[in-house]
This record gives sequence, C-alpha cells and structure tokens, in this order.
Amino acid sequence: QVQLVDSGGGLVQTGGSLRLSCEASERTSRTYAMGWFRQAPGKEREFVAAISRSGSRDYGNSMRGRFTISRYNAENTVYLQMKSLKPEDTAVYYCAAAPVLSTSVNDYDYWGQGTQVTVSS
Repeated sequence: QVQLVDSGGGLVQTGGSLRLSCEASERTSRTYAMGWFRQAPGKEREFVAAISRSGSRDYGNSMRGRFTISRYNAENTVYLQMKSLKPEDTAVYYCAAAPVLSTSVNDYDYWGQGTQVTVSS
C-alpha cells in the first residue's frame, strides 16, 4: 500500500522560508516520481514541483528559482524547500506519487492529506 504523509506547513511572513516534508511508505520514492501540488481557495489544483526516480526535476513557472524539490530515498522522504515566499503562495500543499515525471494532476495515483501554508503580507 502506498501511503504519503505530508507535513511542515505553517504561517510565515512574506519573504520567509519553509520546508515541507513528504514521508512515503517503504520503497515508494524508488518506484514513483514524486510531486507537489497546491490548491488555494477558489482555484484549481496547481503543479508546484516534481522529481523523477533518477533525480530529474521540474517546476511550475511561478515556483522556479524559489522552490527546490529534493529526495532522500533511504528515508523514503521528499522535501520541498520554499524561499522568498509570497502571499500568493498561500495554499494547501499536497504530496503525490506518479509512475513517471509529470506536471498533470491526472497522472498522480496517490496523494497525501495536504498541509496548509499561509504567507502573511
């Protein structure tokens, strides 16, 4: 069974940094590409970042240069390091797993419960 538990959200001021974590069930990070999505009230779920089994990475346009996705397979953990945070980054962030690297919500088979990130003005 693939289970994902995401955490690390909280309240941060504009310009601050935050690191999200996604702990996967054993061997999940070796089998799947891992991604982060976010969803703000009234908006669709948006691609944030993804990392393949081989370490290739992709980012959403507004995240590139500010966010970094990384993984440590031995710990079955994927991270999203966020810096220079803006109020528009406020959303629930979800960790997810897909067969291959993808930016599409539809390609992800498993999802974490979500963690709230709030960036104050």
